[in-house]
Amino acid sequence: MHIWQADFYRSPVQDSEQVLWELSICDPTRSFEYAATCPQSAANSDWVTTQLQQAAGENLPDVIQVFRPQSLSLIQTAGQNLGINVEPTRRTLALKQWLQEKQYPLALDKPPPIPLPEKLWGEKWRFATLKAGELVDIFAERPIPILSMPEFLQPINLGLASTLPVPGIVIYGGRQSMRLAQWLASVRPVAINYIAGAPDGLILEAGLVDRWIVATFEDLEVTAAAKVYEQRKQQSQGLHFLLVQPDDSGMTYSGFWLLRAED
Repeated sequence: MHIWQADFYRSPVQDSEQVLWELSICDPTRSFEYAATCPQSAANSDWVTTQLQQAAGENLPDVIQVFRPQSLSLIQTAGQNLGINVEPTRRTLALKQWLQEKQYPLALDKPPPIPLPEKLWGEKWRFATLKAGELVDIFAERPIPILSMPEFLQPINLGLASTLPVPGIVIYGGRQSMRLAQWLASVRPVAINYIAGAPDGLILEAGLVDRWIVATFEDLEVTAAAKVYEQRKQQSQGLHFLLVQPDDSGMTYSGFWLLRAED
């Protein structure tokens, strides 16, 4: 699959007379890079469409990945004009490295976290661990309706020892289990982080900048377990997982995601 990563944003290098916008495009290895600027008055989807055509020649990409919310709409419209699928994702490492070198601002404004919809929330949840060497095998062969295990996040590709405990969150959704898993798939989970506060909480990072409150707690034992969860994430290069299942019987599963934080 031919993948590009793209950003369209105000250029850090500005003309003294007008605001400039810059389109930056690269592939995941940065063997291909393309950049073009225009005045703000010309920063529209038609201009982006023309630039994508010029950059591609006769070899249009299958997918363009976009991490910046402010860039998404214009690039999506341009992609539709050319029949290119545009994927919103935080995981645009090559592009972000290039933009850092060009001194682009990468920090995105994130909204305050909001509670999960009550109608979707499960019956209970818990912390869990699985050995890195078993993590993929346990779930890969099971009939799980929603399964997200990208190759680059699989423990063997991160060089993790097979015996290393990988932390995770298990949600028992009861009769809402499948609806919860479908909703989670729609918001595109990225990471679940423990945040100390009053009360403490687990925050789901999803989509490009979305944040959701998974759980809050004041129990000291739960807080201690949450701190261990974060420590284990550090030991596993940030890798963790989310599992949604109807109950604790281990017979059926609704959704499974490998996760790792990506700003």
